[in-house]
Formats: sequence, C-alpha cells, structure tokens
Amino acid sequence: MNYDWIVFDADETLFHFDNFSGLSHMMLKHKVTFSADDFAEYQSINKPLWVAYQDGKVTAKELQTRRFQRWADRLNIPAHQLNQQFLESMAEICKPLPGAQALMTHLAGQSIKSAIITNGFTQLQKVRLERTKFDQYFSHVIISEEIGVAKPNVAIFDHALEKMGNPDRKKVLMVGDTLESDILGGINAQIDTCWLNHHGKVHPEHIVPTYQISSLDQLTEKLKAASNR
Repeated sequence: MNYDWIVFDADETLFHFDNFSGLSHMMLKHKVTFSADDFAEYQSINKPLWVAYQDGKVTAKELQTRRFQRWADRLNIPAHQLNQQFLESMAEICKPLPGAQALMTHLAGQSIKSAIITNGFTQLQKVRLERTKFDQYFSHVIISEEIGVAKPNVAIFDHALEKMGNPDRKKVLMVGDTLESDILGGINAQIDTCWLNHHGKVHPEHIVPTYQISSLDQLTEKLKAASNR
C-alpha cells in the first residue's frame, strides 16, 4: 500500500454524519420535537433523491429543496431555508470519526498528499473542515455541487485528478464508505479503492474494492506497515 495521493470521501468516512441528530437539532429551533417516525418519513424522500442525484437525474438544488418540501409546507418556511438551517445544524454538531485525526497526522508526516471528493454540499463541507481544522490537510476539496456531476461519475474523478496535477493513477487511492459512489467511482476512474465497511456488509460481485477496512485505524496501520518495508 504505497501511494502518493489518498482521496477521501467526507461524510461517514472522515466525519460523523448523523442525519437524525442534525434534523432534531434544527427542528428544536422551530419548537418541533422530531420523532423517529418523522425521520423515517424524511428518509423515504431523501434516500431516493440521493440515488437520483448520484445518477444525474436531479440537481443538487432539487435534492436540497425537495427533501424538505413537506416540512416547508407544514412550517410555512421556504424549503431552501430549511435546507440551509439543516446544513448549519450539521456543521454545529460535526466531529471527526475515530482515527481520522491520527490518520491525517500520519499522512502529513509521510508527505502523502490528500484530497476530498464529496457529494455533500458546499455550505457544510467548508465550514466543517474549518471548524475541525482538517482544512490544513487537503490540497484540494472537490464538491459535486460545484462541479455539476456526482460520484460515481468518472468526470468528477477526472476533474479532481487534473487538479492534482494528473498523477500516475496507480499511485492514487480512493477511500470511502459507500460502494455505489466512492468505490464504484474509483473503479470507474481506474484507481485503487479502499472501502470503509463500518457495518460488516458484503460487497456485490460488480463492485470489488482493492482493500476493505472496518476502521480508519486499520488504514493507518496498513500505511505504516507499507512505509516500514
């Protein structure tokens, strides 16, 4: 495992992304107690929209407004405003995943360059990186909302690799928790992939990561072992 560049997903790869907590935090500002049933209803809309976004069938703006339209109608608040408040709440409660700080410190010490490719939205990503002070570690932060295409589309990887100076793709590793966007996208871009498999899932035959880990600490250990050879 010897790489010049490691490209990371953001949500649930480097940072906790607890939708329910963020929504609950936001709804309290509107004096609403957000229940498990409310969350299930939200996810029944939100999840298909994310799939459609990854497939290029809806835009980032459409995703962000349509997922909040029911609550916008109930609270008589514009959907885009609720979405903005939600992203602000997510930034307020964000924290790195276990092992993220140690991993990034190791990479910096080894002069291994890092970048982010995320399907998350600009408003959250930049604030979160600044608040956690993780912004110092990344040469480039590529956000699908700004590029106009989302992972797994190879175009966002090609854009990122161009920004990175077109390194040898054999020397680039993509790390992410989502098979259908991070790992498939890396495969499409012909770079090695590392699947952060939090929950012991089994990958399908058509999406086979180069490596599989259950924690970021495991990735740090693999990289340390490779540097000591």
